[in-house]
Amino acid sequence: MKIVDHIKNAKGKPLYSFELLPPNKGQGIQSIFRTMDELMEFKPPFIDVTYHREDYLYKQHANGLLERVSYRKRPGTVAICAAIMSKYKVDAVPHLICGGFTKEETENALIDLNFLGIDNVLVLRGDARKGDSDFIPTVGGHSYATELLEQVVDMNHGRYLHEDIESSEKTNFCIGVAGYPEKHFEAPNFNTDFKWLKKKVEMGAEFIVTQMFFNVEKYKEFVNKCRENDIHVPIIPGLKPLTSKNQLITLPRIFHLDIPEDLSDAVEACKTNADVRQVGEEWLVQQCKELIDFGAPVLHFYTMSNPGPTKKIVEKLV
Repeated sequence: MKIVDHIKNAKGKPLYSFELLPPNKGQGIQSIFRTMDELMEFKPPFIDVTYHREDYLYKQHANGLLERVSYRKRPGTVAICAAIMSKYKVDAVPHLICGGFTKEETENALIDLNFLGIDNVLVLRGDARKGDSDFIPTVGGHSYATELLEQVVDMNHGRYLHEDIESSEKTNFCIGVAGYPEKHFEAPNFNTDFKWLKKKVEMGAEFIVTQMFFNVEKYKEFVNKCRENDIHVPIIPGLKPLTSKNQLITLPRIFHLDIPEDLSDAVEACKTNADVRQVGEEWLVQQCKELIDFGAPVLHFYTMSNPGPTKKIVEKLV
């Protein structure tokens, strides 16, 4: 079922969804199933599965030659989505990214997803490889999320690569895109970033999932600005609890977000990691309550495949 239909069928009742990371190479599907087993009691309508592009480092040999060595390879998102849907009878939402894929590889992945009955995709540009200062597109691939979005929309209309006419075999993906209540870090300003979001919706995006945030007012302002500018698709807030003091540094650095002073002061005052987790849990519970009151259609949790902290929060809401 499409995400927009899940939201419509909920008739205003808040839904809970979760995002999982593919396991590290060498791990089996049971690591995913263990996480899912803990989260299924909350009856999520869908589960997101991220995609992490393969990364490389260069090993120098005694003769001076460099060998490119793959060091970051996770199992395929398509296979994980199929396994989740088969075992738990819940919709899976694979992330599609530009980096690491040619257009042909993207088309093949979409053909596989359509064959498996996967109705939803989240279209993203993706991050730069570790060690690259900027995002470098794959040769023969897409440079921007709008280009990737256009390819998915084309397939929904029966237009495939290297074909001059429309095919009768149309896909029917419900397409999501990312939204940034505090703007994308590469955008020169919020309004420029917002124009690109509006363009994605005009191109065919049917829902938006936000970057994580810790200030509900930022989400409210973002939603209100969308509505004022004729963006009426569901806007799903992305959420994550703070669980360590170190995240006061790492989250703003990696995700380019703002942590409210009240929250950072409370975390800094904590004596133990358990105290930090308690502060993070209480903060996010309050966030969730305010978001529900505001009418957020889904509360989407970035679990990082560690369901414990998220589970404690959702237990206080259902």
